Amino acid sequence: MTGSAEFDGEWIHRFHPIDSSEFRIVCFPHAGGSASYYYALSEALSPELDLLAIQYPGRQDRRAEGCVDNLAELADLTYAALRRSEDGRPTVFFGHSMGSVLAFEVARRYQDDTGTPPAWLFASGYPAPSRLRGGTVHRRDDAGIIDELRSVDGTDPVWLENKHLRNSILYAVRGDYTAIETHPRVTDVRLDCPITMLTGTDDPHTTVAEAEAWQEHTTGEFSLHVFEGGHFYLDQHSQEITEIISGTVRGVCAAVRGTVR
Repeated sequence: MTGSAEFDGEWIHRFHPIDSSEFRIVCFPHAGGSASYYYALSEALSPELDLLAIQYPGRQDRRAEGCVDNLAELADLTYAALRRSEDGRPTVFFGHSMGSVLAFEVARRYQDDTGTPPAWLFASGYPAPSRLRGGTVHRRDDAGIIDELRSVDGTDPVWLENKHLRNSILYAVRGDYTAIETHPRVTDVRLDCPITMLTGTDDPHTTVAEAEAWQEHTTGEFSLHVFEGGHFYLDQHSQEITEIISGTVRGVCAAVRGTVR
């Protein structure tokens, strides 16, 4: 490492800190999700990769804070936290659902402000920024939001039966859906880094065409992986996804070493 990092315990969770790893991977949760969603991925990638999971306000240890229901503002705050955490190592981004668009926006800020985007962007389970659908889920009543959660099968039904947990979940989901459903389409931004897109065959939020449109947002290499399953297909394909990430980063590491030589 070539610097001293200030890891923000509010914004960044490190479940298996690996200071010796050559690369970092920053993971951005889905709408209503939390940093802990990436615990299993962190364990699977260690000790090869040091995983930093973003914790949005309004959930778990940050439940006393208000949600940030504007995606641009959330991107600004996340970007600032990540800049404080920099330690000289290259970084790749992985975002699922809303997190994929947030990862894109944070990568865009890196490129605009520093001239250097992340080394790679993995997007998962959401249309490209140029294909955002908008939506009205955030304006539904509680029952309507619960219907949405059940349709994507991303929340344990037991949690929804507990009034305290249900209210906490619904608050975070409503705030996050407001952020992503009101975020405008972006049609004229390309990142100077490769993009890998992953999606499920039966995802109600993403068609294959919407997934392929991520290619419009990179000046570099693009690849698409389609898995059997719905919006949370990655829960059933964790090993394959881990291998895709690991294999990609190994290739980037080799390229970096070759350049240095």
